[in-house]
Amino acid sequence: MSNNDFLPEGGREVNNYMKFEEGDNKFRILSPAIGGYLYWNEDKDGNRKPIRKHLNDDLVLSEIQEPEKVKKFWAFIVWNYKEEAIQILEITQKVIKQSIQGFISNKKFGSPVDKYDVIVNRKGTGLASKYIVQADPPDTSDKKVKEALKLKPIRLEALFEGTDPFMVTKDTMNENVDPDSVPV
Repeated sequence: MSNNDFLPEGGREVNNYMKFEEGDNKFRILSPAIGGYLYWNEDKDGNRKPIRKHLNDDLVLSEIQEPEKVKKFWAFIVWNYKEEAIQILEITQKVIKQSIQGFISNKKFGSPVDKYDVIVNRKGTGLASKYIVQADPPDTSDKKVKEALKLKPIRLEALFEGTDPFMVTKDTMNENVDPDSVPV
């Protein structure tokens, strides 16, 4: 009996956040991006916690343990082709953000929200990582992407509140993307 025969459909554990692995990382952006500042602070128990602030928020340097490590970030909902899952992708790497901005300004591509796939090729690890970013020609999403998005509502603004974006209630229903508006 294989693992696929044992686990129920969708029973495989998948991380809610996409991370760039060595090699090609292909994804489809499914929501507009949110952006802001990201830094990490250590709590009294020694646990590191991410802190995110909107770009128009004042940063209080005395509250930031490592001010030299504050980064600007983008976060958005994606379909990760390798995992075949809806995830959040948070990007701080300038070369990746600049490449996506280049696709957006190209009339043949435009907004990436469910219009084309992005492939980020990562070589190396840590600070020695190098990235090459490509876009596939525009096309429509597979129906399974739209269905998966309906089953996994996400509220990106929760990242700024320090709460779980995947704990969505009817009151906080997905404000970032309407699954019915995703073309198939």
